[in-house]
This record gives sequence, C-alpha cells and structure tokens, in this order.
Amino acid sequence: MARLVIVSNRVAVPEEGGKAVAAGGLAVAVKEAFTAYEGLWFGWSGTITDEPSEEPTLIDRGRVQYAVVDLSPQDHLEYYAGFANRALWPIMHYRLGLGAFSRSDYAGYSRVNRTFARALAKLVEPDDIIWVHDYHLLPLAAELRGLGLDNPIGYFHHIPWPAADVFNSLPASGELLRAIADYDLIGLQTEADVQNLQRNLADTQRAIPLGGGSLMVDGRRTRIRAFPIGIDVAGFKEAAEKASANKVVRETIAGLRTRKLLIGVDRLDYSKGVPERMEAVESFFASNPDQRGNVTYIQITPKSRSEVPEYEQLARDVNEKVGEINGSLGDPAWTPIQYITKAYPRPVLAGLYRAARVGLVTPMRDGMNLVAKEYVVAQSEDDPGVLVLSKFAGAARQLPEALLINPYDRFEVAEAIRAALYMPKAERLARWKPMVERMTREDVDWWARNFLAELENFRTVEREPPPPPRPPNSRRRPLLPPAALRVTGRCA
Repeated sequence: MARLVIVSNRVAVPEEGGKAVAAGGLAVAVKEAFTAYEGLWFGWSGTITDEPSEEPTLIDRGRVQYAVVDLSPQDHLEYYAGFANRALWPIMHYRLGLGAFSRSDYAGYSRVNRTFARALAKLVEPDDIIWVHDYHLLPLAAELRGLGLDNPIGYFHHIPWPAADVFNSLPASGELLRAIADYDLIGLQTEADVQNLQRNLADTQRAIPLGGGSLMVDGRRTRIRAFPIGIDVAGFKEAAEKASANKVVRETIAGLRTRKLLIGVDRLDYSKGVPERMEAVESFFASNPDQRGNVTYIQITPKSRSEVPEYEQLARDVNEKVGEINGSLGDPAWTPIQYITKAYPRPVLAGLYRAARVGLVTPMRDGMNLVAKEYVVAQSEDDPGVLVLSKFAGAARQLPEALLINPYDRFEVAEAIRAALYMPKAERLARWKPMVERMTREDVDWWARNFLAELENFRTVEREPPPPPRPPNSRRRPLLPPAALRVTGRCA
C-alpha cells in the first residue's frame, strides 16, 4: 500500500499518551485520512526560533510519523503573518480593501515554501502520495517538481477561490497560477470555486480544457474538482448527546432559565461577519421589543492572528459593539449578548449547539464553514433548532433547507432570527432531517476517501509519461524586483 504524506502549515503532533494537540480544524479533517494509510505528516511545528534547523524533527506515533520544522522570526513575519494572511487571505475572501502586498513578504512566502520542499523531498519515497493543504502552500508542488519529484501530488484549498478579476488584483497572481498547475489534483469546496479557478487558468495561463475537469497547463495535466469537506458526524453527535453531563453546559442552560438561546461560534476574523451579525441581533431586539429578556445571544469568538494589525482593530471594534448593545438594551436582570473570547472543547460546543434554538452562521464569505454542519448534527432529533446561514458560505450548497440570508442585510438577518424563533416544530423537523441525513452521508471520512481515490486514480490512469527533471525554479519567470526593494501597498 502506498504511503500517504500530508503537508500543512501547522501539524498537530499527539502527545505521548495519544492525546492530540489541537492546531485548527484542519487537524480534525486530515487525521481521518490516516485511518486507511500509514503516513507522514509534515509542516511547521508552531515554534519560532532565531536559528531553525534545516532538518525536520521526526516524531513517531504509531501508524503516523510527524516531521516538523521551526520558523525564524523573519520567516513567520513574511510568510505567515505577511503574505499568507495579509495578502492571500483577504483577496481569497473578496476583501480587496484589506489586502496589503509587500514584495519582501512575497519573497519570504516563496522562500519558506522552497525550504519546506527541500526538507520534505529528503523524506519522500517513490511510491508516496502527497496531499498538500491550503493557501499557505500554493507553490509547494512547483518547488517539489523542480527538485525532480514525480509523485502524485494533490492540493486541497480550504477557503474560497475568488473570481479571476479579484484574484488577479494580487501582484503575484500569475506566478501562483503557474505554480498551482503543478498539482495533479486540485480540490475546492464548491462548484463555484472550481469554475473560478478554471476560468482564471484559461484566461491567464492559456489552459486547454480536456474534459471531466482536467486541464492542460504548460504541458502538464491537472484536474480541478469540488470536494466539499465534512465533519466527524458520529463523534460530534455522540458528544452532543452526552453534553448534559458537562459542567459548563449544565450551568449555561440553568442560567438561561426559560430564555431561548441564539448561538454563534467563530474564530475572530473579518470574513466571519461577527460585527455585522451583532448589528442584526440589535435590529431584531429593536423591532421585537417583546423578546427582550426572553432571548439571549451567546457569541463564542476565540482570538486569532493577533499579530496582524487588521485583527487587532477587529477585536476592538467587536468589543465596542458588544458594550454599546448591552448598554443600550440590557437591564440588571438580562444581558442581550454574552461575548466569550476563549476556545471551548468539542463536548462543550456540542452541548451549547444542542441547547440553542437558533444557530447563527453568517459569514461574509466562507469556503465551507463547519460550524454550520456541527450545529445541524448536534440537534435533538425530537426538537431540533433552526440554522440561519449565509448564502455566501460554501455550506449553503449542501444545506439549502437552512434559512439562507444575505449577511450584508442586517434587517434580513433580523427577520430570519424572528422566523427561526417562531418556527413550528413540524417545519423545524422537515428542514432538519434532510440536512442531517446529507451530513451523515457526506462526512469527513467520505471527503478524505473520495479525494485520495481520485488522486490515486489520476496517477494510475491519466498521468502522462513524466517529463525529465528540470532545475529548481526553471519554470519561474522573474516577476518581482529583489526583496531588498521593499514596497508595501494595497492590492486593490
């Protein structure tokens, strides 16, 4: 059996006793792939040090070997906080006004991908299948090909892929599009994302369509397909059913008394629409004064990327908005919004989802949004709650029975909250059942199995004879002046 090599920005290395150290939602998703494969998981250790070793640290944990590398402060600043999260992330989420492009950041992004490729190439065996994850590592396949690797390499993009005009506003877009074509299989969340990338490659790289989602780009065949990511349905459902024994869940439910609960759970990010959602909740209470004191909104928003200036400002804006709403609408016996900035483990979240009559998932733009799926799966089959979901989340394609809303229209969101609270049980059941059945069929195991089966099939059936190895970076054309000429400006 072929060995699976997974590459991601962060790696969740389990502790000696087997307990995993969380490193984002990706860890939950990709661990399912290792149930059918022995493998290697490669990526950043999460450690920043002045003198990182060129050789990865190897850690054996049963069927999986973990290979992690450290980053220098400059690498972290340019590769991660800089280009990945101040240029790529906002552009991918259609936030051109927030995109800040720096030539030195892009140079750092390219340098770290090159460093990762050199370290990984020493560990890869000829029969390995390589699966790369997310926007931090767009150029990795091109770097590996430049080192002579001809293994099947797949890539999964966890966030949206924007329309060509949006992506092309990024000064490095041409080089990144040439690099992404070195993947054999590119997975995206939705058919809309697939169409955006295909058009982008056709318009700017003269990609030739071959049918079935395959394209020929610069003499290499690649395939682009939608693989909507799922969740661990069985595990999350079990956690929700057992959550009543959890102290936090018990005390929260007791504190609600007879009040109905609205819940939102999001990482602090401008793509999630947290301030806009709070304005919608404020509008709901303003137009439904009889619900004041009878409904409580809990927003759980762990902080993230605090080293990025835009996120620091967002944290201040959200805190001010919470204070403004609670100050104007609340009273000594009732606080409209309970705003929590610490992360909770899965059992607590599952129990809070189950207790909530309404789940508010209203991102301005999202690749998928697994919170929406978790909320649906956590519900009681006898008395489910209602999901209010942004039509700009990838999950909307799989959950059309939710109340789909435009997150930019706070009055529409407020009306959806009212409709959800007053929705009769028969309609709630009619909406919930097809969603939970679909999520059960299309869970995280289904996602990983389908992607890897496609990648293996592409290797054995569709790949052209391998081209001769080329010198590293030979396909790259000079796109940017030397990093020493630092120029920082807006992408838009």
